[in-house]
This record gives sequence, C-alpha cells and structure tokens, in this order.
Amino acid sequence: MKKFLLGVLALCSALGCRAENRGFISVGEAEFAKAIEVEGVQIVDARTANEYASGHIVGAINIDVNGTEFDAEVAKLDKSRPVAVYCRSGRRSKIAAERISALGFRQITELDGGILSWSGKVEK
Repeated sequence: MKKFLLGVLALCSALGCRAENRGFISVGEAEFAKAIEVEGVQIVDARTANEYASGHIVGAINIDVNGTEFDAEVAKLDKSRPVAVYCRSGRRSKIAAERISALGFRQITELDGGILSWSGKVEK
C-alpha cells in the first residue's frame, strides 16, 4: 500500500495534478471561464494574428507567443492584475504562461486544451 501511495504521489508530481507548476496553473474550460470573469483580468490569446482574427474569446488581446515582440508586449500588461492565457490547443499557451511568469507575473491561468476546448462566447 505504501508503494502504491508513493507511486500516485510521484505521478501527481510528474504530471502536476491540476497542472500547477512553473508559476501558473492549467485549468479546464469551466475553471477558465471563472478566471476570465474576475474583475481586471487580462486575457491573452497567444496565437497568430490570423488565428486571432478567425475568432477569439471575448475581451482577449492578441500577443503571439512566437512573435518577436512577445516579451515587450507582455511587459505592457499590469503585473498586479491576473492574466488568463490560451492558444489553439494548449501547447503554445503553456509556453506563453511560462514566459509571462518569468517576466514577474504571479496570477496566471492557462486554458488546458486551448480554444478547441472552449464552448463559451467567441467573437470575430
């Protein structure tokens, strides 16, 4: 039994149960929807400008994580306010969240599964 519990604990640590690691949390759609309702939240769409133009979460600003100005654009955000970040499938937003954290932001929520997992309101 002890080995089993240690194995579960190790698995949770490796996978990051609730994916809390690297200075941000990864959450599913329901928790992300709550996070973007918080007053003052800054919603970052980490996709390309073309992807953003095809539809984005209401209130999101586009800062392409692969763009040359990503760090400079993020630095313009308010570090005292929470940041919610997403991309298409969740891979780039995890990278973006890690970089946002490295820039000194402390309240970062990332949408695991990206906009593909989102069923909330999208605007074009």
